[in-house]
Amino acid sequence: MDFKQIFSCVGTLIIIFFISNCKTQKEEEIVTFKDIAPIIHQKCAICHRPGEAGPFSLITYQEIKSHANKIRFSLESGFMPPWPADTNYTRFSNELILTLPEKNKILKWIQDGYPAGDTSKTKYNTTSVHKNFRKPDLIIPLQKPILVNGNGVDHFFIVKMPYQLEKDTFVQYVEFVPHQKKLVHHVNGHLLKYDSKRKFDYFKGLTHVEEPVENFVETYKKMGLTYTDAKDNKPTSILPVLIPNTVYYLPGFLPLRYKENIGGFYLPKNGVFFLNDIHYGPTHKSCYDSSYLRVYFAPQRPERPVYEGQMGTHGMSKIQPPLIIPPNTIKSFTTTLSIPTTISILAVNPHMHLLGQSYWAFAVTSHRDTIPLIRINKWNFNWQYYYIFKKPVIIPAGSIIVAIATYNNTTNNPFNPNHPPIEVKEGDGFHSMKTTDEMFQFFFQYMLYKPGDDTISIQP
Repeated sequence: MDFKQIFSCVGTLIIIFFISNCKTQKEEEIVTFKDIAPIIHQKCAICHRPGEAGPFSLITYQEIKSHANKIRFSLESGFMPPWPADTNYTRFSNELILTLPEKNKILKWIQDGYPAGDTSKTKYNTTSVHKNFRKPDLIIPLQKPILVNGNGVDHFFIVKMPYQLEKDTFVQYVEFVPHQKKLVHHVNGHLLKYDSKRKFDYFKGLTHVEEPVENFVETYKKMGLTYTDAKDNKPTSILPVLIPNTVYYLPGFLPLRYKENIGGFYLPKNGVFFLNDIHYGPTHKSCYDSSYLRVYFAPQRPERPVYEGQMGTHGMSKIQPPLIIPPNTIKSFTTTLSIPTTISILAVNPHMHLLGQSYWAFAVTSHRDTIPLIRINKWNFNWQYYYIFKKPVIIPAGSIIVAIATYNNTTNNPFNPNHPPIEVKEGDGFHSMKTTDEMFQFFFQYMLYKPGDDTISIQP
């Protein structure tokens, strides 16, 4: 074979390789539904599914295709998925964020005209239970639906949700499921534990009462929450034992779940989940609410009890200066708490209302080292998570937890409920929790420290 023939063969091989390689690259660049469906199902369909908070479902090919322009806008603007915490400051195990490759893959699928591919191999999950949640062991409905008056003001209700079991057990976590998702602002709930040797009938009486009330003890008696064999009206003799903070809800909140040996509580066979506060935001259309509880049992007594600290409004630490926000101002406030013993923080939850602009929380050790907890550069009232760390954050004894909140009470705040702006403060009593008032709170769930806590995984 002469030189020309060799050159011709080599050239042919190069051309064949080039064409083949281009074809391979082109085939690899095609993104079909089976490529983007797992991403959307995991990061978006937590809320965008039947029975959840999302305004439309993102499960099937047709559903996702029909909302493709909304998805593209949300990804390009950063509007969705909602995750207010700054991931450059702290990372959490329950993050709802999309990586850049995931965003680009979805955007390319939309740009290329939503290629379907073979959708027969795509698995659909249309259940309303959140990802990784198992079937609840107990569902407790409201005894009667709550009528929310459409008079344009906030409403607060005391609610009892009684239950009866065959035997005592343990609970891993409780999930509050709102019926009127756009109205339920927050829920604080406890468990009432009754002595089986005494007389009670908590299924009788009023099922719910609107706040404020003049006399709590008398209200509890009317709701059938007190013992019926008491000889006097002293709260110590007529009220059952209260186990605090067993039910919790905020917009965007998912119930806190830890490994089976962490957290949870004892559940007696006779008891009442006592929601001392369901807050409904203002509405101009009357409606009924039929929210309910999903209760998930634990296989055994939890080895590591979990406690909750609360700073700021109604909490263990003062706000400096007092939470009063003059009109047409942007103002910051601070609250600090000394930690006397070493603790292992599992999760944190900042809380503000509509004037909130930014939030920052950290700990400072006795050696002046800083331990980052959370930073939210752009506050969003509609998304208030309990942020769960990947591993416990150890706060040494003698440290100080610091929380700093900034509020925007100007016309430049699109969420400001007052036009023109007016002075806003905490308020007093139950009224401190009105949407149009303000709050500055920092919650943290923690365990008492044990050696090795900084390396354990706390999520299921």
